[in-house]
Amino acid sequence: MTIDDELMALRAEVRHLKDRQDIPDCVMNQSRGHDRHDLELMTSVYFDDAIDEHGPVVKSGPEYGEYANAAHSSIFIDHLHNITTHTCEIDGDVAHAESYVIGTMRVRDHRTLALIGGRYLDRLERRDGVWKIALRRCTIEWTMNGDTSMISQGGFAGFIKGTWDTDDPSYARPMDMATPVERW
Repeated sequence: MTIDDELMALRAEVRHLKDRQDIPDCVMNQSRGHDRHDLELMTSVYFDDAIDEHGPVVKSGPEYGEYANAAHSSIFIDHLHNITTHTCEIDGDVAHAESYVIGTMRVRDHRTLALIGGRYLDRLERRDGVWKIALRRCTIEWTMNGDTSMISQGGFAGFIKGTWDTDDPSYARPMDMATPVERW
Protein backbone atom coordinates (compact mmCIF):
# COMPACT_ATOMS: atom_id res chain seq x y z
CA MET A 1 0.00 0.00 0.00
CA THR A 2 1.42 3.38 -0.99
CA ILE A 3 1.38 6.43 1.23
CA ASP A 4 -1.27 7.94 -1.06
CA ASP A 5 -3.42 4.83 -0.61
CA GLU A 6 -2.97 5.02 3.16
CA LEU A 7 -3.90 8.68 3.20
CA MET A 8 -7.02 8.01 1.12
CA ALA A 9 -8.04 5.17 3.45
CA LEU A 10 -7.42 7.36 6.50
CA ARG A 11 -9.40 10.20 4.93
CA ALA A 12 -12.37 7.84 4.30
CA GLU A 13 -12.19 6.57 7.88
CA VAL A 14 -12.12 10.10 9.34
CA ARG A 15 -15.05 11.08 7.08
CA HIS A 16 -17.04 8.09 8.38
CA LEU A 17 -16.23 8.92 12.01
CA LYS A 18 -17.22 12.57 11.51
CA ASP A 19 -20.48 11.50 9.87
CA ARG A 20 -21.13 9.12 12.79
CA GLN A 21 -20.85 12.12 15.13
CA ASP A 22 -22.74 14.67 13.02
CA ILE A 23 -25.77 12.41 12.56
CA PRO A 24 -26.49 11.77 16.28
CA ASP A 25 -25.81 15.47 16.93
CA CYS A 26 -28.58 16.31 14.46
CA VAL A 27 -30.99 13.90 16.16
CA MET A 28 -30.09 15.23 19.62
CA ASN A 29 -30.44 18.85 18.53
CA GLN A 30 -33.99 18.19 17.38
CA SER A 31 -34.88 16.73 20.79
CA ARG A 32 -33.16 19.53 22.66
CA GLY A 33 -34.90 22.13 20.51
CA HIS A 34 -38.22 20.40 21.15
CA ASP A 35 -37.74 20.24 24.91
CA ARG A 36 -36.66 23.83 25.05
CA HIS A 37 -39.34 25.01 22.58
CA ASP A 38 -36.42 26.46 20.61
CA LEU A 39 -38.08 26.74 17.23
CA GLU A 40 -34.90 27.86 15.48
CA LEU A 41 -32.90 24.87 16.75
CA MET A 42 -35.76 22.48 16.04
CA THR A 43 -36.17 23.76 12.50
CA SER A 44 -32.41 23.86 11.80
CA VAL A 45 -32.13 20.06 11.72
CA TYR A 46 -34.64 19.64 8.85
CA PHE A 47 -34.19 20.40 5.18
CA ASP A 48 -36.81 22.74 3.75
CA ASP A 49 -38.32 19.83 1.79
CA ALA A 50 -38.21 17.40 4.74
CA ILE A 51 -41.23 15.49 6.04
CA ASP A 52 -42.00 14.69 9.67
CA GLU A 53 -44.64 12.06 10.44
CA HIS A 54 -45.84 11.81 14.04
CA GLY A 55 -48.81 9.46 13.85
CA PRO A 56 -51.65 11.03 11.92
CA VAL A 57 -49.82 14.37 11.79
CA VAL A 58 -47.61 14.79 8.73
CA LYS A 59 -45.91 18.16 8.38
CA SER A 60 -42.99 19.58 6.50
CA GLY A 61 -39.92 19.49 8.72
CA PRO A 62 -39.82 23.28 9.09
CA GLU A 63 -43.55 23.36 10.02
CA TYR A 64 -43.28 20.56 12.56
CA GLY A 65 -41.62 22.60 15.32
CA GLU A 66 -44.33 25.23 15.56
CA TYR A 67 -47.06 22.59 15.45
CA ALA A 68 -45.35 20.37 18.07
CA ASN A 69 -44.65 23.21 20.46
CA ALA A 70 -48.30 24.33 20.36
CA ALA A 71 -49.62 20.77 20.69
CA HIS A 72 -47.34 19.92 23.62
CA SER A 73 -48.06 23.23 25.38
CA SER A 74 -51.80 22.60 25.23
CA ILE A 75 -51.47 19.34 27.21
CA PHE A 76 -48.18 19.34 29.11
CA ILE A 77 -46.33 21.72 31.39
CA ASP A 78 -42.94 20.26 30.56
CA HIS A 79 -41.38 17.37 28.70
CA LEU A 80 -38.11 15.63 27.97
CA HIS A 81 -37.29 13.57 24.91
CA ASN A 82 -34.48 11.19 25.88
CA ILE A 83 -32.55 9.61 23.02
CA THR A 84 -31.12 6.25 24.04
CA THR A 85 -30.12 3.46 21.62
CA HIS A 86 -28.98 4.88 18.29
CA THR A 87 -27.96 2.97 15.18
CA CYS A 88 -27.02 4.38 11.81
CA GLU A 89 -26.24 3.04 8.35
CA ILE A 90 -24.36 5.47 6.11
CA ASP A 91 -24.24 5.07 2.35
CA GLY A 92 -22.45 8.08 0.86
CA ASP A 93 -24.60 11.16 1.41
CA VAL A 94 -27.62 9.22 2.71
CA ALA A 95 -28.02 7.67 6.15
CA HIS A 96 -30.79 5.69 7.82
CA ALA A 97 -30.88 6.06 11.59
CA GLU A 98 -33.02 4.51 14.27
CA SER A 99 -33.06 6.32 17.61
CA TYR A 100 -34.99 5.06 20.61
CA VAL A 101 -36.78 7.84 22.47
CA ILE A 102 -38.35 7.91 25.90
CA GLY A 103 -40.57 10.92 26.29
CA THR A 104 -41.51 12.08 29.77
CA MET A 105 -44.33 14.58 29.82
CA ARG A 106 -45.84 16.21 32.88
CA VAL A 107 -49.53 16.79 32.37
CA ARG A 108 -51.19 20.09 33.25
CA ASP A 109 -52.82 18.50 36.33
CA HIS A 110 -49.32 18.63 37.89
CA ARG A 111 -49.82 15.03 39.11
CA THR A 112 -49.57 12.83 36.10
CA LEU A 113 -46.32 11.99 34.38
CA ALA A 114 -46.84 10.29 31.06
CA LEU A 115 -44.01 8.10 29.83
CA ILE A 116 -43.98 7.24 26.14
CA GLY A 117 -41.50 4.94 24.45
CA GLY A 118 -40.93 4.88 20.73
CA ARG A 119 -38.38 5.35 18.01
CA TYR A 120 -37.43 7.98 15.47
CA LEU A 121 -36.81 6.41 12.07
CA ASP A 122 -34.81 9.00 10.17
CA ARG A 123 -33.48 9.27 6.66
CA LEU A 124 -30.78 11.89 6.81
CA GLU A 125 -28.91 13.41 3.90
CA ARG A 126 -25.70 15.36 3.62
CA ARG A 127 -26.25 18.36 1.39
CA ASP A 128 -23.58 21.02 0.99
CA GLY A 129 -21.57 19.18 3.64
CA VAL A 130 -24.29 19.30 6.33
CA TRP A 131 -26.33 16.36 7.66
CA LYS A 132 -30.02 17.08 8.23
CA ILE A 133 -33.24 15.11 8.46
CA ALA A 134 -34.98 14.51 5.12
CA LEU A 135 -37.69 12.18 6.49
CA ARG A 136 -38.66 11.36 10.06
CA ARG A 137 -41.21 8.72 11.00
CA CYS A 138 -42.13 8.18 14.63
CA THR A 139 -43.21 4.91 16.24
CA ILE A 140 -45.01 4.46 19.52
CA GLU A 141 -44.09 1.25 21.34
CA TRP A 142 -45.46 1.74 24.86
CA THR A 143 -46.90 4.25 27.29
CA MET A 144 -47.07 4.34 31.05
CA ASN A 145 -48.63 6.61 33.62
CA GLY A 146 -50.10 4.07 35.95
CA ASP A 147 -52.54 2.89 33.29
CA THR A 148 -51.21 1.89 29.89
CA SER A 149 -54.66 1.31 28.41
CA MET A 150 -54.54 4.75 26.81
CA ILE A 151 -52.56 3.40 23.87
CA SER A 152 -55.41 1.05 22.95
CA GLN A 153 -58.17 3.61 23.49
CA GLY A 154 -57.46 5.58 20.34
CA GLY A 155 -55.15 8.19 21.84
CA PHE A 156 -52.41 7.12 19.46
CA ALA A 157 -54.53 6.08 16.51
CA GLY A 158 -52.58 6.53 13.31
CA PHE A 159 -49.10 6.14 14.82
CA ILE A 160 -46.84 3.45 13.42
CA LYS A 161 -46.82 0.25 15.45
CA GLY A 162 -43.52 -1.60 15.60
CA THR A 163 -43.20 -5.32 15.01
CA TRP A 164 -40.72 -7.91 16.32
CA ASP A 165 -39.47 -9.00 12.92
CA THR A 166 -37.90 -7.65 9.75
CA ASP A 167 -41.29 -6.31 8.61
CA ASP A 168 -40.72 -3.46 11.09
CA PRO A 169 -40.60 -0.13 9.22
CA SER A 170 -37.05 0.56 10.48
CA TYR A 171 -35.84 -2.03 7.95
CA ALA A 172 -37.44 -0.34 4.93
CA ARG A 173 -34.86 0.74 2.35
CA PRO A 174 -35.23 3.19 0.96
CA MET A 175 -37.55 4.57 3.63
CA ASP A 176 -40.38 6.49 2.03
CA MET A 177 -44.00 7.35 2.66
CA ALA A 178 -45.22 4.58 0.30
CA THR A 179 -43.91 1.78 2.53
CA PRO A 180 -46.91 0.01 4.12
CA VAL A 181 -46.91 0.12 7.93
CA GLU A 182 -49.02 -1.32 10.73
CA ARG A 183 -50.72 1.38 12.79
CA TRP A 184 -52.28 1.58 16.21
